[in-house]
Amino acid sequence: MAQGWTEKVVETTADGSATIYLPELDEHYHSVKGARTESQYVFVECGLSRCEKQRVRVLEIGFGTGLNAVLTAMSAGGRSVEYNTVELYPLSLAEVEALGYFSMLPCDAAILLRRLHEAEWGVLSEITSEFSIRKIKCDMTGSCQEIPHCVDVVYFDAFAPEKQPAMWTNEVFGRIYEAMSDGGVFVTYCAKGEVRRRLQSVGFMVERLPGPPGGKREILRAVK
Repeated sequence: MAQGWTEKVVETTADGSATIYLPELDEHYHSVKGARTESQYVFVECGLSRCEKQRVRVLEIGFGTGLNAVLTAMSAGGRSVEYNTVELYPLSLAEVEALGYFSMLPCDAAILLRRLHEAEWGVLSEITSEFSIRKIKCDMTGSCQEIPHCVDVVYFDAFAPEKQPAMWTNEVFGRIYEAMSDGGVFVTYCAKGEVRRRLQSVGFMVERLPGPPGGKREILRAVK
């Protein structure tokens, strides 16, 4: 969730997909080892696929480019997915178009991605018969009251703790924990020991998993 950064640089990652680099923050939206590879592995394969429910409620922290959302929509597999995503500083459609995702993705997925970015904020919008999205513009470090309850899967995709420390606190993790259903799954690309201990301190059972191909050595998955 970019804090109003004015300069955004498009960079190509190792798997050929693009990401955004913020020079002022010295941070990327996705892994430079592979943006699409990381999103697919960390959030879809280790998160969504871990949930066996036919009606799944997802909460994403950090909508960003919409890559996690479109990959989730493509992986619905006959299930009904309600996708809720929190983003305080959304990208413009022009900034997303500059990433080249619309040409990188299959035609039907590119159409989905455009619909996701064009969907109205603050309301639940049906994108396909299997997938609906609610984009929430609020600050998770403040009094964000709009996040849903009974969440089955959480994608925690905030900028790294050293870049955005206020997002990785016991208070934020505790609020997410309380919003989740029993057995709910929380996944994040960050495997730092401090993050693991904070997740455990609010009640999660946490495990380390191997990281994505060619990327980080480990990631974290937690269960309520």
